[in-house]
Amino acid sequence: MTTVLPGHGPEAPGEAETEAFQAVFDAAVAADERIEPRDWMPDAYRATLVRQIAQHAHSEIIGMQPEANWISRAPSLRRKAILLAKVQDEAGHGLYLYSAAETLGTGRDELLDKLHTGRQKYSSIFNYPTLTWADVGAIGWLVDGAAITNQVPLCRCSYGPYARAMIRICKEESFHQRQGYELLLALSRGTEAQKAMAQDAVDRWWWPSLMMFGPPDDESAHSAQSMAWKIKRHSNDELRQRFVDICVPQAESLGLTLPDPELRWNEERGHHDFGPIDWSEFQQVLKGNGPCNEQRISQRRAAHENGAWVREAAAVYAGKHATEHTGARNGEAA
Repeated sequence: MTTVLPGHGPEAPGEAETEAFQAVFDAAVAADERIEPRDWMPDAYRATLVRQIAQHAHSEIIGMQPEANWISRAPSLRRKAILLAKVQDEAGHGLYLYSAAETLGTGRDELLDKLHTGRQKYSSIFNYPTLTWADVGAIGWLVDGAAITNQVPLCRCSYGPYARAMIRICKEESFHQRQGYELLLALSRGTEAQKAMAQDAVDRWWWPSLMMFGPPDDESAHSAQSMAWKIKRHSNDELRQRFVDICVPQAESLGLTLPDPELRWNEERGHHDFGPIDWSEFQQVLKGNGPCNEQRISQRRAAHENGAWVREAAAVYAGKHATEHTGARNGEAA
């Protein structure tokens, strides 16, 4: 159900109108109704959505890099096709998300400029290198698995365009996670060298995957307000715990060990206990000091610059197409 609000003319609403709009907005969020682009919304709500959706979109297109590096080196034609399809999916996810951000009045060019100049972030996980073929499997199983855990609740986000984009994204991410799991399963059932390669990849990607959910709840600057607005449905720590509980039996099925000596089932809590996360590493990567920060953003800038002629050509074609249709509607020769 959409809450359609008046007051979208050129004149800003007065204080009384703003209070009335706020009350309708609050009631809609409380009733689990969707907020749509033409609805009135608080400036802070809009800004939070732009920040979160932009970071998500940036993560998708930056996340293409570590896996695209392995397309030409995949061990079989089947594996090449699978990986190529996955990288294409990630580009599509970025498109959906940038489009969702545009419904909030923020253009894609502005978001990309902020990414390229370091004024907006992307997920820290993509600043780690893919050293072996097994890393492709670890990314699919752990990184995409963490993404699914985090993103499935976003299908019920209070902002309609974001929630609808997440439905398709989560379906595709689920497929990516299964591909990664299947790749690791093949390696773990292979030679001793292949199993060792798979274990090494899991050892390196496990802790960064836990960091993907963000800082602990008591240190998260945005989590509480996002949950109050029902942009998020669960806290960082809740989602992280859910992910750990999912991964433990999967790792056992793979015959691989998660690199945490403190990992054990807690009967009283009904969850797995796990060791402390090195948040100093997380903060260093966020500050730009990760293994691949400079490489990732420089490649993104270069790709954007090299694609300028494509964008220019598309704009000229669109303008010509619009002119021809306008002439045809006016009875002129197209």
